[in-house]
Amino acid sequence: MQAQRQGGSTTPDAWPAHPYPRITSFRSRRSTLTEAQHGAWDRLWSEMGTQARNGEEPADLLDTVAWFGRQAPVVLEIGCGTGTSTLGMALAEPDIDVVAVEVYKRGLAQLLSAVDREGVANIRLVRGDAVDVLEHMVGPGSLTGVRVFFPDPWPKSRHHKRRLLQPHTIALIADRLQPGGVLHAATDHAGYAEQIAEAGDNEPLLRRVQRDDELPISVRRPTTKYETKAAQAGSAVAELLWLKRHSCG
Repeated sequence: MQAQRQGGSTTPDAWPAHPYPRITSFRSRRSTLTEAQHGAWDRLWSEMGTQARNGEEPADLLDTVAWFGRQAPVVLEIGCGTGTSTLGMALAEPDIDVVAVEVYKRGLAQLLSAVDREGVANIRLVRGDAVDVLEHMVGPGSLTGVRVFFPDPWPKSRHHKRRLLQPHTIALIADRLQPGGVLHAATDHAGYAEQIAEAGDNEPLLRRVQRDDELPISVRRPTTKYETKAAQAGSAVAELLWLKRHSCG
């Protein structure tokens, strides 16, 4: 079953035009798939994956009920990499449907192979730019959670404009969250953590998660190899959590 679409328009709503020229937050990278990954891709992609763009045009709004075959809370994971966190958290929460977004085919193929091996039914994959997905494939107030774990920090000052979690993107995420929905970001780059924290705290639709808040999704992440290496190098991980306000009044 391929992802079903709704309506004839490619935009779920009239989101404002970009306040700056579009700059991607990912790096160009070549990837080579193993024979097993090629096999999983050929067998499963048409059922479990889709593209964020059809040629030059953005894809239509996702119908997650049709795609997953059920009505369930939906979490969007941006930049799933090879899917270690995606798979672990989806296995721990079988009642949550996860849409994992990644640019690189090799990472998606690795996740697809793991999904096949583990028999996981609550993960679907989108290949492409996360901003395309947020703007064109996800409707306002439709997500229970958005996860962004270890996005590229673009550490050089001249590259900070390429960072994904800027005020405009966080405002877009907040719009797509349902009231009470969770934005969960994690980074081991101190400067990027400060930027994300400032942007999230300044977004009027969001408020910081408090100790006594009841959350609709888990915020316990599996520890990845990348995170282990970062910890060994002395980099502390910042966990950044916000809730979508029920009212801004």
